Amino acid sequence: MSTFDRDETQRALALDPAWAERVRAAWLEMIGLAVFGDLKAARIGAVPRLRKKALDCGERLRAALADRGWIPQPRDQVKNALATTLALRDVLAELERDARELDGGADRDVFGAAVAALAAVALDELGPRANTWAALLDRRDEGDDNR
Repeated sequence: MSTFDRDETQRALALDPAWAERVRAAWLEMIGLAVFGDLKAARIGAVPRLRKKALDCGERLRAALADRGWIPQPRDQVKNALATTLALRDVLAELERDARELDGGADRDVFGAAVAALAAVALDELGPRANTWAALLDRRDEGDDNR
């Protein structure tokens, strides 16, 4: 099995603290609107489900920003970062879709903009990193085939 260089892995997984703070601030704005904003939907239960999805987004975001030092193997750290980022991307896409389906409420447009802003700030950084992590995994896995 090809080995991962621990230093290379740490560099690949290192996140900018200023960016992380911007993501947290964007999520706090979005969750505040989800919980306390005036949002309306024609489907019964749609707004409470949207609130749960917003909370799930926060949990996935927390996981994306977390230190992976507790995971013993560098390869598994990279796999975890990639999987977490893909899950975050999926929940953000669901939130954006659900925000577009809102049909009323004074905060509908502001909420939609907050979701879009969160997705942009989170994925502008994590999207390219996910590609880097996938390439790192592929490169290491190709090394396994050559043995």
